[in-house]
Formats: sequence, structure tokens, C-alpha cells
Amino acid sequence: MSKAYSAVVFDWDGTVMDSTHSIATAIQLAAADIGLAVPSLEQASWVIGLSLESALYRAVPDLDAERMPLFIQRYRFHYFQRDPHLKLFDGILPLLGELKQQGALLAVATGKSREGLNRVLQQSSLSHLFDSTRCADETRSKPDPEMLHQILFELNLDPEQVLMVGDTAHDIEMAKRANMDSLAVTYGAHDLSTLEQASPTVLVHSVGEMRHWILGRVLGR
Repeated sequence: MSKAYSAVVFDWDGTVMDSTHSIATAIQLAAADIGLAVPSLEQASWVIGLSLESALYRAVPDLDAERMPLFIQRYRFHYFQRDPHLKLFDGILPLLGELKQQGALLAVATGKSREGLNRVLQQSSLSHLFDSTRCADETRSKPDPEMLHQILFELNLDPEQVLMVGDTAHDIEMAKRANMDSLAVTYGAHDLSTLEQASPTVLVHSVGEMRHWILGRVLGR
């Protein structure tokens, strides 16, 4: 018999919402704005999922603490220009609804700020679907498992009852450190090779594949 999960924790950017290109482009444009070396799209995409400051220091090595506030200001300017046009990946909303109907608890563990997650949940009218959410400015950044530990505590669950879903090696490593199974999707920020090296429990290439794998493994309450 397949393992049954009581809850599914989703990363947001690149997993639920098609936003990775907008984030990476905003990093590139902000670097150009203040005269720093512009990272490649691959370099800018690799840091998605980390807390914002951690991500920016990694993506733009020439960035220092003195210029960080200006960089963040320019990053947010470019990102917010694209923000109203961002959409959920096709099939995500029905999947979330099906999981709730089956009795699964749902959570979000994201590198977004609390302000950023609240804004996008309000815009997409999804707040009611999630039983717990944790953001990078509330706890330690991925791949530290602290946000998963907090979600487990809030939902009163053990790690083996929960599946972590994400599009980056940061998500997979965080799940491992929390002794939690993980599902990696290849349509987000990290490429197939990077995800394979992270050794997730399962790797899928589409929302449809994710749906097929998860729905047969959710244990209703």
C-alpha cells in the first residue's frame, strides 16, 4: 500500500504561481539600475525560494549591505510592475480544491515575505484553502527546516504525515532536514539536473503528473 499523507506543504513561486521569470528578471534589472554586474537568468533563478536578502547576496556577489536597500527598492519596482499579471500554473487551483475535498491539510512554506504572500493570497482569493503558512521573514530561510517545524507544530503532525512540494533544491533539502518526503516539479526555477542531484522522493514534470501522484496518496481526516 502506498504511503498516505495527511498534509501537503507547497512552495509558492515556481510551484504554485508562474513567477520565476519575473523574479529573475527583476533581479537582473535592479542590478543594472545600480551599476552592478548583471547575473545570468540561470544565476538569478537559482536563488529563488531563499529569503530576499540571502537570495540577492548570492545572485549578485558585488552587492554590499550599504547598497542593499537601494537594490531592494529597485527590485520591488521591477517585480511589482509584473505582479498584477502573474497567474497560477494551470491545474493548480483544481488540485488544491480536490485535496481539500479529500480532507488534506494544506500549507505554504515560501521565500516570500509575509506582506508579499498575504498580498498574493488576497489577489488570488486562496487564503481559505491553507491551514498554515510560513514566510522567510518570519523564520529562518530555506533550506533550514525551521519553517517546516513550525508548520508541523501548528498542524499537530509528524514529519512522516506530510509531503513537501517545491521547484528548487532548497525545498528538497529543507524537507530532508525536516525528515519529510518531497515532490519536486521541473517546471519552476531549478533545472532537471539540479533537482535530480537533490534526490527528492519523487520528481514530476507537470501539474497533471503531480495531481496523479498526490491524489492517490492523501489520507482524509
